[in-house]
Amino acid sequence: MKFGVMFANTGPFVEPEAAISLARAAEDAGCESIWTVEHVVVPAGYASRYPYAKDGKMPGGREDFDIPDPLIWLSYVAAATERIRLGTGVMIMPQRNPLVTAKAVATLDRLSKGRMILGVGSGWLEEEFDALGVPFDDRGDRTDEYLEAMRQAWNSDVASYNGNFVNFDSVYSRPQPVDRHVPIIVGGHSRRAARRAGELGDGFFPGRGNPEELSALFDHARRCAEKCGRDPEALEFTAGGPMTVDYVEQLAEIGVSRMIVPPMDPAQFSKFGEEVVAQFSTL
Repeated sequence: MKFGVMFANTGPFVEPEAAISLARAAEDAGCESIWTVEHVVVPAGYASRYPYAKDGKMPGGREDFDIPDPLIWLSYVAAATERIRLGTGVMIMPQRNPLVTAKAVATLDRLSKGRMILGVGSGWLEEEFDALGVPFDDRGDRTDEYLEAMRQAWNSDVASYNGNFVNFDSVYSRPQPVDRHVPIIVGGHSRRAARRAGELGDGFFPGRGNPEELSALFDHARRCAEKCGRDPEALEFTAGGPMTVDYVEQLAEIGVSRMIVPPMDPAQFSKFGEEVVAQFSTL
């Protein structure tokens, strides 16, 4: 079992010294990865329902909190670390130009020597889409095309793509990632997200669900992968939850290989590494 730190670019860790302290402490404790969240803007008084809280609101009870750009924040801590992997958890894919994003992600992957993980989602905050001038209703189909187009930019000598939302012909996108590939982890809690993971992703990270619900989504992702000729066993599954032996073992049994934990004070990471990472690393 690997461990990642979620919500890393929030709270006190938006500040430069705290960001570096968090990333270095997590790396020293044996954590495999560190994950950022994204919202370009949070519209005041939004009515869209946040799907991961009972009250339908984002954590913290505020709308005016800092959320640094995920790729810039990760680039900053990449320069101060050596091993910890750099994940977006998640980047709101349909809000971003796919070629511009492919270039930025590939650049960070090259500069960090292959440490980038691209976690993606299709988004839930309709008012944010409105503010950015991006259609909300077709965000799922747009996400699928953007991911396909980005892969073309990363792994083709000369890239071309023709779709409903993205069209380009015979372009060079340089630099390319270290292995001409950046792992794509699909976020979400729906069967549509599970299908996207199976058809287009390298992994799946449902934002919620008990082990039984997660197992059903994982099975759906595997079936979708197999249906389109991909190896279902190559999918990597990520989940969060309590750090108890029973719960971690349940998740390991259904195929989870990465657990996500919230950020903690950097001083606590040494104990976390000794008591948690070391204990569960063999599962």
